[in-house]
Parts: sequence; C-alpha cells; structure tokens
Amino acid sequence: MDETYSIWTGLVYVFNLIVGTGALTLPVSFSQSGWLIGAILITLLALISYITATFVVEAIATSNAIKQWKQVNELKRVTNRLLCMPYIQAADSEDEDAHTSEDTPLCRPEHLQNFPTTPVSYFTLDEKLEMGEMANLLFSKVGQLLFYLCLCSYLFGDLAIYSAAVSDSLVDVICTNCENVSTNCSDIPCWSNSSMTEKQAYRLFLCAFLVVFGPFAYFNVQKTKYLQMLTSVTRWLAFIVMIGLAIRRLLSPNEKHGSPATAQLSGIPVLFGSCIYSFMCHHSLPGLISPITNKSNLNKALAADYFLVLSFYLTLALTSVFAFPELHELYTLNFTPKPNDPFILRGIDYFLTLFPVFTLSTNFPVVAVTLRSNLQSIISPQRSWFVRRILVPTFAVTAPVLLAMVVPDVESLVKFTGSYAGTGIQYVIPAFLVIKARSSIPEEMRHMPNKYVSPFSSNYWPVLIIIWSVICSIFVTYNIASSFLFNYSE
Repeated sequence: MDETYSIWTGLVYVFNLIVGTGALTLPVSFSQSGWLIGAILITLLALISYITATFVVEAIATSNAIKQWKQVNELKRVTNRLLCMPYIQAADSEDEDAHTSEDTPLCRPEHLQNFPTTPVSYFTLDEKLEMGEMANLLFSKVGQLLFYLCLCSYLFGDLAIYSAAVSDSLVDVICTNCENVSTNCSDIPCWSNSSMTEKQAYRLFLCAFLVVFGPFAYFNVQKTKYLQMLTSVTRWLAFIVMIGLAIRRLLSPNEKHGSPATAQLSGIPVLFGSCIYSFMCHHSLPGLISPITNKSNLNKALAADYFLVLSFYLTLALTSVFAFPELHELYTLNFTPKPNDPFILRGIDYFLTLFPVFTLSTNFPVVAVTLRSNLQSIISPQRSWFVRRILVPTFAVTAPVLLAMVVPDVESLVKFTGSYAGTGIQYVIPAFLVIKARSSIPEEMRHMPNKYVSPFSSNYWPVLIIIWSVICSIFVTYNIASSFLFNYSE
C-alpha cells in the first residue's frame, strides 16, 4: 500500500517543491526590473500560477472520472454479454422461423446487470494520474506530441540550469582571483601564478559533473524519503540564513547598501522567466496530492501555500536588492567567503555558496531519468534497444551539459526556460487540460457533483490564461530581440 499523509504534510511537500533553486535568481531579476514592478509582477504571477494549479487538480479528478466511467461501462457491456449468452445460444439453436423480427430482444431487461451510478466513486484524486497520462487520455495525437515536446524542453532547460549553477558555484568557491560582481572573470586566472582561467575551470567542473551524475540516466532512480527530508531541511536553512544575513547587512551602517530602481521595463523578461521558474510545481502535483488522506479543502490549502511562498519570495528579493549594491545571477554567490571574516561566518558563507551543489546534485539524476522517459515516450516503440536504452539516455544528460558549456549564463537559461517551456507547462497545458476535461465529461455524468472543481470554474478563465500566455510570450520575445539587436549594433 502506498504511503499516505495529512494535508499539512502534503502542503509542506508542495512548498518544498515550489521553493527551489529558481528563487536564487529572483534577487538579480528584481534589481534589473525595479523593486516595485518586481513586487507587482511576482504577486500577479503567483495568483495565475495558483489558478492553473487548481486547473490541474480539477483535470485530475475529471480525468479519473472519465477513465472510471469508461471502465465501468466496458465491464457492464462484458458482464451483460455473459449474462445473456445462454439466451443467445438458445435463440441460435431455434429455427430461423422463430425469429419474428430483428428487434426481438434475446435477453430480457431483468437479466441485465445494473451498476450503481452514484457520483461518490468517480471524481476522485486518490488515484495518481500524471500530466502525461491526462494528455494521452484527453488530447489528440498532435496534442500529445506537443505536450511531450514542451515538457521535454522544460526538463532539458532544467538540467542545463542545474549543470551551470553547480559548476558556477564550485568556480566561485575555488577560484579566488575575481571578487567584482560586475566584472567578466571568465578569462582571469583562478589563482595568482595559475594558467587555468575561470572559463576552463567551469568547463572542467561541467565534465566532472557529467561523469559523476550522468550514468544515473541509464537506470531507474528514485529519491528516498530520507534524502528528500535532508534536502528540504538544507533548503529551509539556507533561505532563512540568507534572509537573516541580508537583514543584518541592512541594519549595519558600515556596509554598502543597494539602491535599486523603482521600475525598469527592460528587466521584465528576466523577471518573468524567473517568476515562472520559481512557481513551477504543476508537473509534479499529481504525485504530491494523491497520497493526501483528507482532500476536502485542498484548493483552500493550496491558496494558503501559495500565499506563504509569495511572502517568502518577496522577503528574500526585497531584502537582497536593498542590502547589496551588486547582485550575482545566483544569489548564493553574494555570500562568497572572505579571508578576514570570522570563522563561523566563513563557515556559513561556504554552506550558502555550496548550497546549489548539494541540492541540485541530488535532483539532477531524477530529472534526467524523467527527461529520458518522456523522450522514450515520443519515439516509436519499434526503435531498437540501442536507440531507446543507450542513445536516448546519453542525449538526455550530455546535451543539457553541452548547452551549459556554450551558455554559462544561468540568468539567460532561466529566462528562456521559464519564459517559453515554463509558460507551456505552468499556463497553457493546465488551461487546455481543464478545457478538454470539462468538454469530455459524458452526458450521464454532467449532473454529478465534482468537489474538486476549480474555484475559477467559468470557461472564460482558461481562455484568459491562454491569451495572457500568448501576450507575455510575444512581449518577452520582443524585448529579447530588441536587447539582442541593441547589443549587436554596439
């Protein structure tokens, strides 16, 4: 029997899933877009992310109902066929003249098996139904292909971000020659009297990361409960310490403080990608909510969870932009250990700087296996064992690392992954899933209540989400293209 837990435990898991390394890119995004625009946009995106999370919950319950209804009707058909078999055989043994009409029933109604159609057992979240299974149930072949391409693109970008963030963190700890945030240190030697540059060290760490964690993609890897608990404790501790150190810096008159702009439109694309990436949990929601024992107030509990996450993010981002005059693309790199710091403070700084290395290294194999499995779902089952078991896993781990080698900028990777693939996973797919699920409910089930229906039950809501996604994607593309052309002209 699968493990079950209370709704509060489930919400802790959801909180831990949302509050990940994506939050480490929020401070620099806030500094580039302005603290006021940042606060407004992250609040708006938190609300939209919650809306689409309730769409996923409703789609799971509705898909389960449709699936069970089909199974019950198929069972009813087979059972009635078996009950009527003696009468059919008896009719076949009679002369043809005994049949007065083609409409003469061979089995009387009292012999047919009736099945209960009570609504209690249909709309449920107890059976886990992943987004891929819902796509296979509700979407056409083209829709299924687009779904898997979008999901694989997001996972691909996720792995590239993991690889770049881990290697960047290791370079920042090992290489001590460059201390200026605004300076490009890629061609600067790691140490005095050293021929190895930071760019070479970064690529070396990427290769080592691939060698150590790449082989896991060829096997089935699952996170253990204790590893998840350790990762969660580490994450909470790291973020709380970062907020505490930022407040300590703000209260110190001897430290240089930040003076961020109120609003800068040019920084919105980066902030948009960071926010989407930071609120992502939709692709893992089915596995987290199905073991919850009492789901009666799930949507209200999710709302409280999102409010807590939003408060946490605003505290982290606002304290960072006012505490530091310059910010790294990964916030943890602002806490690089300094030789003159006290021993305890240096230990804390080492812990924070290496925090992405600990957490992302444990997540990388799991995400790599997920990407491999989805890529295998796209290709034909007739493909050879070598293609499915060797080439696909090799591509799943090497291609993201190669991308991180070509594009070492974590901020750019987050911007593209969040703004495009993340928009699809978090906004577009949940909206289409709930639209298709609502329209696919059999006529006989439309009177049955669904207690897991989204609070945003009007059909206008998913349409508005899709329109919002298209507008944001166009806006982000325009800003990215304008920035590229401006830099190119210079």
